Amino acid sequence: MASSSSSAQNQQHQPFPNLYGGATSAPPPTPSTNLNDDKNMFSTSAAADTLSHFLNRLPPNLSLPTKRRSSPTITCPPSFSLSLSSNEVLSSVSKLGFAQLTDHSILSELANSAESEALALFELSRTQKESLIPKNNWPFGYEPGEDDEEDEKRHKDSFRFDSSCTTESSELELTSLREFARALEKVGIKIIDSLTDAMGLENPVGDDPTRFCSIIWVSECVNQPGNLCGFYPFIVGLQYQLRCQKYSLLSDSGWVSVLPHVDSILVTVGDIAQVWSNGKLKKVRGRPMCMVGDENDAPYITMSLLITLPTETNVAPLLPKATIGNISINDQNEKEEEEEEGNNGGNGELERVFNSFDFEDYAWRIYHERLYLKDPLDRSY
Repeated sequence: MASSSSSAQNQQHQPFPNLYGGATSAPPPTPSTNLNDDKNMFSTSAAADTLSHFLNRLPPNLSLPTKRRSSPTITCPPSFSLSLSSNEVLSSVSKLGFAQLTDHSILSELANSAESEALALFELSRTQKESLIPKNNWPFGYEPGEDDEEDEKRHKDSFRFDSSCTTESSELELTSLREFARALEKVGIKIIDSLTDAMGLENPVGDDPTRFCSIIWVSECVNQPGNLCGFYPFIVGLQYQLRCQKYSLLSDSGWVSVLPHVDSILVTVGDIAQVWSNGKLKKVRGRPMCMVGDENDAPYITMSLLITLPTETNVAPLLPKATIGNISINDQNEKEEEEEEGNNGGNGELERVFNSFDFEDYAWRIYHERLYLKDPLDRSY
């Protein structure tokens, strides 16, 4: 591993604290009732108003339990097909930073077979799990869970393989998982090509396997939506929907619950794609996660394919190569064109929102710091 990662690995990070607090209100005055006024005494409306006023004035330690905060509204992601034009693919994916691919060639039988192989991994002993992937091959490897009776939010076991799903065990062949990962990888490459073409960008990946890499990330489901087992930078992520099951994902607008169609592929735009697009694309941080208990008797694991970059890559916004259709990327409308010309000295070029950064340092940092409440791409790189 590069020296930058070796030095960063020795750093210690403190978890982001949870902040609680709130002053206790003063004791309420004793409500008074006019006993000589039968109308006030026995009127249902007056009695209800008095009781409501009294309960609202109770201090926190005496008040009745409040209604549990409702979960986020479940969203059905926009649908698209690879048979659509590049502009149509961009329109579907860029609205929210995620969408569902409903027309693809991956068979559900292959996805089920891959899931069966993945489930068997979690039945292995701790020693067997740790010996599957060399420890010096980060980001690939086994991540043990941190179950703690005092903290249900600890993450669960997870495995990160490359697209070939190679292991150190001669007895363990992940044939279906490998075929499944490579099939998702092909779909993801097509999506990247469509997105970059629609935005007028040169595709820095193409179909050259030396210019990208993939991670098939298999993990147990979690107890809390914010309880992810590390972030990792990616271009696009893909997750096959085997059954009717909702997922939680962290988008630019906050936590969202989504319910894709069965046999569709949930596609998420990553932070690298957002930087490449110079902020034109919204993103999803981390992988969509299913919650424990969402489905009875369902296998509680997720299988995500992240198409990402080699660790030695430098990431920077890509300049527009030409136009989107017949419309310049700067000429969405006359007002935007005038504003951009004013901000850039009249040369019509896009203002650079993100600076370039070293991929390896960035990847190591966001994986280990776990700063969920702060966007690591908040104009600081």
